[in-house]
Amino acid sequence: MTDTAATPVPALHLSGLVKRFGEKTAVAGVDLVVPQGSFFGLVGPNGAGKTTTLSMATGLLRPDAGSAWVHGVDVWANPVAAKAMIGNLADGVRLFDRLTGEQLITYTAMMFSLPRTEIAGRVKDLIELMDLGEAAGTIVADYSAGMTKKIALACALVHAPRLLVLDEPFESVDPVSAANIEDVLRSYTASGGTIIISSHAMDLVQRMCDHVAVIAAGRVLAAGTVDEVRGAETLQDRFVSLVGGRHTSEGPQWLRQS
Repeated sequence: MTDTAATPVPALHLSGLVKRFGEKTAVAGVDLVVPQGSFFGLVGPNGAGKTTTLSMATGLLRPDAGSAWVHGVDVWANPVAAKAMIGNLADGVRLFDRLTGEQLITYTAMMFSLPRTEIAGRVKDLIELMDLGEAAGTIVADYSAGMTKKIALACALVHAPRLLVLDEPFESVDPVSAANIEDVLRSYTASGGTIIISSHAMDLVQRMCDHVAVIAAGRVLAAGTVDEVRGAETLQDRFVSLVGGRHTSEGPQWLRQS
């Protein structure tokens, strides 16, 4: 991929991504362009292929076909350079949870070769941001689900990546911490960073994102600005009309209370 004045290189470009697990096709040819500086929402029902797509896009899972580029760098041809630009909060990836929270962020910063003189300050800032001061010296294995999510997000942010990929970042996070994190993410995109967020929370995506893609059965059904995708509907209603499956009955008789 080459950069031109007329067409800036996207923060993320996916072309024809395919992934099969046995006879099941989880991702069936995903094409997606995420503009630089955007707050991009990826939404879809359970099993739609969102996590698999993001895993292939960030170098965690090799695709059976297709390509992914981060700021013009081929993720699979040049993984070290591509991953250096990515901050990844991935679903289901195990942390080194026998380290304390402070040690885990520090270790992550060292893996990204940050200057040692900068690491302590960044770790301190992130622990404060995530409201983890009292737990900084506790091993991550003893963290609650919400605390684990916050320490994983701190690790994704420590090297100030150009592209931040977040899979359900607010799941299990308390409202105060979520509000603080939202403020940081908005500032990040305002300064030129790009965020891709995968979430089931349509109100959050509609409130925070300027672009969105709807994915189902491993395919992109609609993509563009939030206004383009939702049209005259709410994003929730547009999502349901695209993916289908809504049940309008009152449920079985035995479940009704009168």
